[in-house]
Amino acid sequence: MSRIGKNPITIPAGVTVELNNSVVTVKGKLGQLSQEVTEVAVKVEDGQVLVERSSDDKVQRAKHGLYRALINNMIIGVSEGFTKELELVGVGYRASNQGQKLDLALGFSHNIVLEVAPEVKLETISEKGKNPIVKLTSYDKQLLGQISAKIRGFRKPEPYKGKGVKFVGEELRRKAGKSA
Repeated sequence: MSRIGKNPITIPAGVTVELNNSVVTVKGKLGQLSQEVTEVAVKVEDGQVLVERSSDDKVQRAKHGLYRALINNMIIGVSEGFTKELELVGVGYRASNQGQKLDLALGFSHNIVLEVAPEVKLETISEKGKNPIVKLTSYDKQLLGQISAKIRGFRKPEPYKGKGVKFVGEELRRKAGKSA
């Protein structure tokens, strides 16, 4: 049995969870998210969400913990929100934003301009003597992870000097250079 799937999800104050056929809709102060649920049953009882499966079928076992985690992320997202910070490590690497347009200078012959989805709040922090930081905040964890992975993918950190776009707090595997 899925250990994650067995755990009930407590619904915090100010969050409503609705079940309509096989679609779970979560509304909170930060926004509204919905997820279609298949293979497992979802019940909302006295301030808790329970994800249950009818048999030990392989597909149901796989989806049990998945849907519980997705619903939990939706509830946390609409009540508290999620934040990811990306650090630009390298000489001349810069980041600026004009509304929802992120402008990155990552050592290429041209700047990279990325239009960020309106659900994600974008902020760039540039202090003298420190690496620029791109701060992304959203209530949708999947969208936030997708956008931050796309930004990181423009210039992944390389293992010798550590130059590139990395998550704040990310541990990089460093290699020794060639020995002369």
